[in-house]
Amino acid sequence: VRSLRRLLGRLRDEGHCVLFSSHVMQEVAALCDTVVVIAHGTVVAAGSPASLLERSGESGLEDAFVRLIGSAEGLA
Repeated sequence: VRSLRRLLGRLRDEGHCVLFSSHVMQEVAALCDTVVVIAHGTVVAAGSPASLLERSGESGLEDAFVRLIGSAEGLA
């Protein structure tokens, strides 16, 4: 896991675009500049981790993710 984190961080720092799919919000917060939240096949939010926290009113990215996908429940 540490090796993968270093590799993804290095690629990001070199300006490469990396598509990283995960439900582990600690990793997402540490590695991603932009986050796209998809629920039921629909993009329900996109932006920086900080903007998703602000939009959701939550203090942690995992809670923000849960709130944002919960807001898409009517889409199913």
